[in-house]
Amino acid sequence: MNLEEQIRLIVENNGLKLYDIVTVRENDRNVFRVVVTSPEGINLDKCAEVSRMISPILDIEEPMNGVYNLEVSSPGIERKLKKKEHFIASVGELIKVKNLGTEVLKGKLFKADEEKIVILTEFGEEELAYDNILSASTYFEW
Repeated sequence: MNLEEQIRLIVENNGLKLYDIVTVRENDRNVFRVVVTSPEGINLDKCAEVSRMISPILDIEEPMNGVYNLEVSSPGIERKLKKKEHFIASVGELIKVKNLGTEVLKGKLFKADEEKIVILTEFGEEELAYDNILSASTYFEW
């Protein structure tokens, strides 16, 4: 069982769903971020509990060659969409998508299935296959 599978098992045993695992460098420190979701929402106690359970595994299978900070958090209201299931779970939300032609499309995610997404933009419906998406995220109009 690889590291992601071990983390997924811990997350799911805590009644949550693994959204993503991200390794980044922020403020001159390495961060190993485990992003979790739940229909009921995520609270600090649940994040701390999952963090305590994941930490011993990371002591054995160091993910970033030594020094790093472990963070367990929710994806937030504005989050990156990387996987098909991220898009499918975000139907009805506002999204911003950069396609292969580096055009940026903004609008409401109307539909998402296994092959493509449909965005309702100010110009009408835009259909995009996942292969044509460079990056995507949800956004919130304040």
